[in-house]
Amino acid sequence: MRRPSRPTRRPTTTVALVLALALCSALLLTLVAVEWRPLIGLDDRIAATTHRWAVEEHGVTRVCRVLTDWVWDPLTLRLLCAAIAVWLVWRRSAWWTALWLAATCALGTLLQQSLKALVGRARPVWPDPVDSAHYAAFPSGHAMTATVVCGLLLWLLRRHDAGPAVWRTAMTAAVVSVAGVGLTRVWLGVHWPSDVVGGWLLGALLVAAAVGVYERRWAPVSR
Repeated sequence: MRRPSRPTRRPTTTVALVLALALCSALLLTLVAVEWRPLIGLDDRIAATTHRWAVEEHGVTRVCRVLTDWVWDPLTLRLLCAAIAVWLVWRRSAWWTALWLAATCALGTLLQQSLKALVGRARPVWPDPVDSAHYAAFPSGHAMTATVVCGLLLWLLRRHDAGPAVWRTAMTAAVVSVAGVGLTRVWLGVHWPSDVVGGWLLGALLVAAAVGVYERRWAPVSR
């Protein structure tokens, strides 16, 4: 007989988390859109310092480029999600979960690109750049995609009762990936720090909302 799934989070807790993340995301979005001087000044100072380090530390910069372009690239993470979705469909009984996973990742991409177009924030410009990037700056697509993918996969592992060793390994990899990709984007001078924070907040918001929808509507069907 199949082991019962882990108890789900209380609806009130999920709603409170979604509201808190939505409020923080909206506040940061507003501050960026109106170019609030304290925030812009802090972004400038941090970006200038990290860019100076990036120019001086060639080895670290090279490693950051490999990580951000190949390991933590949004395409790589989306392909990972696609592979997990295919595996869930192959299990046959989990096709609702596969659909939910793919739809959430697609929604994250749509939200991220829409906000970039809406805000239209320029990326940092340097006389001696160490990397380049396209499209608008806010939010960071790398940071948001990593947060969404890692958050969803961690929740799936938890729901399927992953063993302690697997859970600790996955949690460590997720934390390193989400934090690391944000730091590499600032280090390489292609994002302002608030772009990365915005990506983290919006990614967490999407994960919390998606988990809430799944637990409310699809969990009984999946089980």
